[in-house]
Amino acid sequence: MPKKQLFLELIASLLIMLFLYASISKFIDFRRFVGEMNNQPLPNSLTPLLVWSIPSLEVAISAALIFERSRLAGFYASLALMLLFTIYAGSILLHFFKYVPCSCGGVIRKLTWTQHMFFNIFFVLLSVAGIILQTRKLKSTVYSSPKTIFV
Repeated sequence: MPKKQLFLELIASLLIMLFLYASISKFIDFRRFVGEMNNQPLPNSLTPLLVWSIPSLEVAISAALIFERSRLAGFYASLALMLLFTIYAGSILLHFFKYVPCSCGGVIRKLTWTQHMFFNIFFVLLSVAGIILQTRKLKSTVYSSPKTIFV
């Protein structure tokens, strides 16, 4: 396996592990997750939508990253979600909110907001690298594959 392909697989695997871990830990401790979402500086009317859509989206992104046909879309979705989380963490660090409990799952919950920011930036950069490598791979596959001409 070429180094670029190995690196691409590693990036996808890290993102899959992140999103599956985050979603599963939210579903396992669902009551806590709901309570923490109710304590966010967002209208509580959004909680039912958020508590189901966030972990479901994390699972969907993981699934997209598994399959070659949907991997590029998975990288873009990963980038979008990680950018949203990063903007949210940044707004917390800039004290836009009086208090904000972390609604992350598992050990990620134990990070400080500064650690969250660096953690998120790392995964944003991984998503960008995945997009670049996957796009190059798709372009090289298109240009190097034999063309079939129908007469």
